[in-house]
Amino acid sequence: MTLTRAELARYVDHTLLKPESSPADVEALIEEGAELGVFSVCVSPSMLPVSTPEGVAVATVCGFPSGKHHSSIKAAEAALSCEQGADEVDMVIDVAAALAGDFAAVEDDIAAVRAAVPAPKILKVIIESAALTDEAIVGACLAAESAGADFVKTSTGFHPAGGASVHAVKLMAETVGGRLGVKASGGIRTWDDAVAMIEAGATRLGLSGTRAVLDGGEAAGSY
Repeated sequence: MTLTRAELARYVDHTLLKPESSPADVEALIEEGAELGVFSVCVSPSMLPVSTPEGVAVATVCGFPSGKHHSSIKAAEAALSCEQGADEVDMVIDVAAALAGDFAAVEDDIAAVRAAVPAPKILKVIIESAALTDEAIVGACLAAESAGADFVKTSTGFHPAGGASVHAVKLMAETVGGRLGVKASGGIRTWDDAVAMIEAGATRLGLSGTRAVLDGGEAAGSY
């Protein structure tokens, strides 16, 4: 796959979710994201509202990073984020429910947040793929689709099991069959990593080191 720097940048949710992030850090993220031409900036919900230039969406997270929150709390957090200007919300499922095969509970959890994130706002569902079996990945993706989500997403980037893998992205993309988007996030640090995820079926990338990824492609003569 051959992509230009600008084309790859448009896949990116330029992300800053470190607990120690300050308002100045967020301002710097937004400025850098606008310069790089990313699709969105993704910040913690407590940092909202923020102002971004035209063409740069605002994303945030919900039930992050553990997913071990009551669905009503996730929904309330998501609703407040939308009121404060978020265009997209990335929620974390209850990973244990998916591992136990209780996909009805996973679907109900997602549906509660979907009700709080009305279209055309985007709901992405983080399944923490590195912690799941292939069967659980498929089940979680189907639950997300049944609940009305817009995307499935690999990882928070905070789980000790790891982040995105080509295998997980490919399996998720095959499961949702183009009906939902697929976001690869967690551990994507090079141009080649990013392109591999897109080739596997990712339609969005979560990156915290966006500039390094884009610069790496230029240095390698990849575009």
